[in-house]
Amino acid sequence: MKHLLLSTALAFSLAAPSTQMHAAPAKHTFSIGDEAFLLDGKPYVIRTGEMHFTRVPKEYWRHRLQLLKAMGMNAVCAYLFWNFHEFEQGTYDWKDQADAAEFCKLAQQEGLWVVLRPGPYVCAEWDGGGLPWWLLKNPDIKLRTADPAFMKPALAWFKEVGRVLAPLQITRGGPILMAQVENEYGSYGSDAEYMGQLRQGLVDAGFDVPLFACNPVYDLGKGNRPDIFNVVNFGRDAKNAFAKLRAMQPKGPLMCGEFYPGWFDTWGAPHHFGNIEANLADLRHMLENQGSFSLYMAHGGTSFGMWPGADRPFKPDTNSYDYDAPVSEAGWIGDKFWKTRKLMSEFLLEGEKLTDPPSPMPVMSLPPFALRKVAPLFANLPEPVIDESPRHMELYNQGHGAILYRKEIPAGPATTLKVQQAHDFAWIFVDGKPVGHFDRRSRRYSVKLPAREKPARLDLLVHTMGHVNFGKEIHDRKGIMGEVKLGEAVLTGNWQVYPLPLDSKQLSSLQWQPATGSSQGPAFWQGTFEVSKPADTFLDLRSWGKGVIWVNGRCLSRFWNIGPTQTAYLPGAWLKPGTNTVVALDLLGPASPTLAGLEKPILNELRPELDFASKSIANSTLKLDGLTPALTASFPPGGDVQTVKLPNPVSGRQFCIETLNAHDGKPHAAIAELDILDADGHSISHQDWSIIHVSSEELAGEDGSASNAIDGQSANFWHSRWKDAQPTHPHRLVIDLGADHRIGAFRYTPRAGSDMPGRIKDYRIFIGSNLAIPAPQP
Repeated sequence: MKHLLLSTALAFSLAAPSTQMHAAPAKHTFSIGDEAFLLDGKPYVIRTGEMHFTRVPKEYWRHRLQLLKAMGMNAVCAYLFWNFHEFEQGTYDWKDQADAAEFCKLAQQEGLWVVLRPGPYVCAEWDGGGLPWWLLKNPDIKLRTADPAFMKPALAWFKEVGRVLAPLQITRGGPILMAQVENEYGSYGSDAEYMGQLRQGLVDAGFDVPLFACNPVYDLGKGNRPDIFNVVNFGRDAKNAFAKLRAMQPKGPLMCGEFYPGWFDTWGAPHHFGNIEANLADLRHMLENQGSFSLYMAHGGTSFGMWPGADRPFKPDTNSYDYDAPVSEAGWIGDKFWKTRKLMSEFLLEGEKLTDPPSPMPVMSLPPFALRKVAPLFANLPEPVIDESPRHMELYNQGHGAILYRKEIPAGPATTLKVQQAHDFAWIFVDGKPVGHFDRRSRRYSVKLPAREKPARLDLLVHTMGHVNFGKEIHDRKGIMGEVKLGEAVLTGNWQVYPLPLDSKQLSSLQWQPATGSSQGPAFWQGTFEVSKPADTFLDLRSWGKGVIWVNGRCLSRFWNIGPTQTAYLPGAWLKPGTNTVVALDLLGPASPTLAGLEKPILNELRPELDFASKSIANSTLKLDGLTPALTASFPPGGDVQTVKLPNPVSGRQFCIETLNAHDGKPHAAIAELDILDADGHSISHQDWSIIHVSSEELAGEDGSASNAIDGQSANFWHSRWKDAQPTHPHRLVIDLGADHRIGAFRYTPRAGSDMPGRIKDYRIFIGSNLAIPAPQP
């Protein structure tokens, strides 16, 4: 069988760096042939289960790897999160939870190969897609490009990855079969030279295994190079996806780089469930056609601490990364695991056999306990930085947490306080009394201030969620951006800025006092609980508001009472016999400062009535009467992405699609992704986008949120209501772009899969500045 240029023997015959000359000799060979992957010269189908070691306690790595092996996987796919290993520039961490080499060695011991995905960008619903926050200190940096300001630190990262992990490649006796260059770059750009520089960076770092790139079906070919192998990502319709891959890459094995058995969750939207029967049918098709795959996720785990990211424009991700995967967040298995295992048993390769799954980790409950000490946040501030004007958080050398901007304002009548942007949530206080909030989700960046008879202290307390991890919006700086105006006067001079990184140093400096009733304002709470024999549990956070929780000094999770996640997974490995200490920062204040440990998680309990956001989408007023559509047309049937040019470019701030009917004749409408292009055909940044009106969205039977249509993810979708009611066409979705743009075209991605409901046939497009008027904000 002929080999592609990408085989280890032909393409990567470079000498190993001197630091790796003592690596173990190779016991196996791996290459890419014209028709198959070749392990020791024989065709090999890679059945990979994705598992991120940072999302699993190190003490449980072997247990979870054994579960993947027992499910029928022969490899594990692992991201490296650059910012997890280099949180401070130039200081690398490979210890404990960051010990990637140990994870790879454990995989090898358990009979699993490793497919490595070192970035530099990874997405993965991780803070900034894995890109370090400190890159954003440079105001001109162009992330994920050949810009030297990005490329230089990215190549330094690759060099460090090579130092640590290149000795663990299959070519040197280790388990690493392949390494990925970038991640879904076609969804971001098309610069093949950029991809080439990164590829060369991996080669220079000592990687001599095949290098590959993954992209969604509709972005295949963007940034493509002949010296990087291509795989395709999808969650439905394997036959069509593999046909698209084969058309783009005529030779080589077929592989799905990410196959989705479920999906991730975002705050305020329903928990996601995968369709196991549809998943199995696609997996069977791949295996019957000798297709390799990576099950994303086989085990999702938990994005502990402040590491969850956010989808665009701004949909912050929950800490639970359960993903409805075959192996649950806590390492439990059920129907999805056993059905996947049964299917894998039909396609085992010569010499392979299924192993028995290990016993589950023990679980315990904890009786309710009170947090009896409190440390008010405003009474526990560090020394301030004095600044002329507020700047974004990264410029104060801060990557996570909260930040307080304080200034004295003059006496005066009632007025409006406005900021250009506040990322992500801010609470405004005058002389310590709350007067309102800013909310990035609804782009609420103004509040009314009361009259002041004398000068007053103005506090803007900004709480950050994850840096956006997808699209151009990864240039996501936190804190206050732009001018702060009191009425029409810009507030400058003598700003006191208090960085609040919420790290161990800040926690250790807190001054505790006995709690007497409920706290007034944002505060830290402390309590203890006793454990005789540590075991896994789930902290019940339903009586708390919005904030962050720590156990035994370890940052465990964010929490938010709106759901869907109402618990925090607490691994028994992180507890100790005897007394354990909990600290919780609640920015809203708990209904009751108590906690308990549950034996099962609560992953799907929405409480929208507790959300402080404006419900402007539901209550907005549509104003299309008498307007002439910019376009009246029809989409052809099928699931392909469709780019539609307007007859003439039209200027406006709001874009409305009105569906008139569907191809299946039913009353539903669905959109996986809607992108809007300027007059030159370039995608308009989603940074300032928001859904300002939707006629209906399904939130009971599934996550059919309207915001899914603009988040850049084609695997989820907006869907009109269908469970409790089935409103008929027309359905309308209105996007506010944040500013006027000259619109020349749009791109519509139908819901993925064959013969899926809601595929739009006839439609109309409206463009203007006041197509929908949001409800007044309180």
